[in-house]
Amino acid sequence: MAHKKGGGSSRNGRDSNAQRRGVKVYAGSPVRAGNILVRQVGSSIHAGHNVGTGRDFTLFALVDGVVTYEWKSNAKKQVSVYPAS
Repeated sequence: MAHKKGGGSSRNGRDSNAQRRGVKVYAGSPVRAGNILVRQVGSSIHAGHNVGTGRDFTLFALVDGVVTYEWKSNAKKQVSVYPAS
């Protein structure tokens, strides 16, 4: 029996796919209901008016409208969707 492993096969060629997090829609952009606004780890940006939170902290629009990013308090940011008038 051979005491060397066969050459040519890589043993550490596995890696997970990137998770593509970040802001997907910027302020002033029009969105449809259901569009994803932000993908994030934890709630670094909070849900404001007409915005829902998924179980992985994804923020998504609940109504058609225009996206705005605003301060919720001195330390927290939030994203809101206001219907286009």
